[in-house]
Amino acid sequence: MLEMFNGLSFELGLGLALALTFVLAYEFINGFHDTANAVATVIYTKAMPPHMAVVASGIFNCAGVLAGGLGVAYAIVHLLPVDLLLNVASAHGLVMVFALLSSAILWNLGTWYFGIPASSSHTLIGAILGVGLANSLMTGVEVSKGINVQKAIDIMLSLIISPLVGMVIAGGLLLLMKKYFTTSKIHKTPEERQTWDGKKRPPFWTRFTLIASAMGVSFVHGSNDGQKGIGLIMLVLIGIVPGQFVLNMESTSYQIGRTKDAAIHMGDFYQRNSAYLDQMIDLKKVPNAEMPQVFKCDSKDSMSSIATVANLLSTTEHYNQLGVEKRREVRRLLLCLDDTAKKVSKLPGIPASEISDLNKLRKDLTLTTEYAPTWVIFAVALALGGGTMIGWRRIVQTVGEKIGQKGMTYSQGMAAQITAAAAIGMASISGLPVSTTHVLSSAVAGTMIANRSGLQSGTVKTIALAWVLTLPVTIALSAGLFWLGTFIFVN
Repeated sequence: MLEMFNGLSFELGLGLALALTFVLAYEFINGFHDTANAVATVIYTKAMPPHMAVVASGIFNCAGVLAGGLGVAYAIVHLLPVDLLLNVASAHGLVMVFALLSSAILWNLGTWYFGIPASSSHTLIGAILGVGLANSLMTGVEVSKGINVQKAIDIMLSLIISPLVGMVIAGGLLLLMKKYFTTSKIHKTPEERQTWDGKKRPPFWTRFTLIASAMGVSFVHGSNDGQKGIGLIMLVLIGIVPGQFVLNMESTSYQIGRTKDAAIHMGDFYQRNSAYLDQMIDLKKVPNAEMPQVFKCDSKDSMSSIATVANLLSTTEHYNQLGVEKRREVRRLLLCLDDTAKKVSKLPGIPASEISDLNKLRKDLTLTTEYAPTWVIFAVALALGGGTMIGWRRIVQTVGEKIGQKGMTYSQGMAAQITAAAAIGMASISGLPVSTTHVLSSAVAGTMIANRSGLQSGTVKTIALAWVLTLPVTIALSAGLFWLGTFIFVN
């Protein structure tokens, strides 16, 4: 871990240390900002005492990060196109990192202070888009080249659709429970049950389901939002110390061989399916003698990129055999090839079996580029888990007391928690970042509507306003900070 500071100037080393601290601070804040949603239902249904709930949630968040994989992490990294990320100088890298992290932290702290369940996912994505947009305007590059537009659209759709789905499914699930368990105790609030039979806690199986689903939400929150922290740290490391992190330096000769073979087989794929490529790829283009100083991805260059990768990796058994610039070149080529392959997979006419083969080749192609060191995963897990146990009360009170006009019944808690756990879990498996806050808050609102409990219009309007403002505010804030930082520290 500490070897990454070797060879760095004092100023750059200090900047790297501060950038990593900012990322972990963001994850810590995410812990007590977003995870409070996961424990609100078990606290307000009296299924668990508050402090026991947040400790258990912190543990499951930590476990979720460790077991969550890297799909969401690199969905975040790829919001910024590879040519922007890898052509940025170290000073620009520092400014970029601090601009997006500062804006995300400021907005998260502000919404937490006022007890507003705002989305950390929206916040982070807005900050990244703001940096990309500012860079485009400052360098005269097309906006479509400054940010990964398609990736941004995919993520935004998941963030918009997931809360709507959560609201509908949670409401529907509650209605099913009311239909098939008409006289059950599960439809009472703790206060109503105490009046009825002198007990506050939910019935045994209801309590078990509430606790299990709450821990499930905590686990999938860790696996989804924790990956965002991992992606941020990799963004920092690749941007500031690319020589050590543009490729997985722990890659085995077998993994490097799979990467090289994937590139070669991808060339064979393009030759086989040339009729469907619609001039996207120039199949006759010869390899470049050398890479340009400022590299840009161009799908027409795919065959030359494949030849260059095959040549660079033909005798490579360990990435230490390659100099820093050669490592950067390999990463650039591999990620551009993957981007082109993704576009090709969406072209009409190509047989499904061929598309399946292409997707398998893409996984092998990025085997040594989409990774995270073990210490990064553990650091994020500890930051998120630790943050969960601190500062949770403000958001819990909003979710538990201020969304509905009446108290939360046991069945409402179950419906909201089960829906949120399932939705976020499926998003993590598919590699899409979603907002835990949006999904669970919407699920709670959906149960309130289905139960005819009524909504507190003031709270709903405040939450909706925060949701609407998060993206434009964080885009503007990060863009402004990036411009200011560039003006002061780079120009």
